[in-house]
Amino acid sequence: MARDSGAVFRVMLRMLIKPGMAAEFERVWLEIGDSITSHPANLGQWLARASNEDGAEDRVYYIVSDWVNESRFREFETSDRHLEHRKKLHPYRSGGSMSTMRVIAHLPGVASPATHRQWEEAR
Repeated sequence: MARDSGAVFRVMLRMLIKPGMAAEFERVWLEIGDSITSHPANLGQWLARASNEDGAEDRVYYIVSDWVNESRFREFETSDRHLEHRKKLHPYRSGGSMSTMRVIAHLPGVASPATHRQWEEAR
C-alpha cells in the first residue's frame, strides 16, 4: 500500500563496529530492536552490513529507520528509553555518523519471477 512519502522522515546511521564484535552486535541489535519499532511514530527499521567498504565490510553497518515526521523522531531520540538502547550498543561501536532526510518519492518495484532477459525484451 502506498504511503504519502513526502511525510516520511528517514534516519540513517553508519556504524563502525570494533573488530571481532560483529556477530554480538547483530545479536544485541535484534534483541533490543522492538524498543524502536514499538514507538508509535516508527514506520520500520532495517539493519544492513556494508559490502563495499574497502576492507572493513564485516565492520560497517547501516541502520535505517523511518518515522512519521521529524518532530516525532526527535521526541524519540531524546527519550530515556532510547538512551538505554544506545548504551547497550555503545560497547560494540568504534565510530559512526548519522544522516537525516525526508523521503521525496517512493516507486515500489514489482519483484516478479520474470528474468532479466524478459524485462529487457518488454521495452
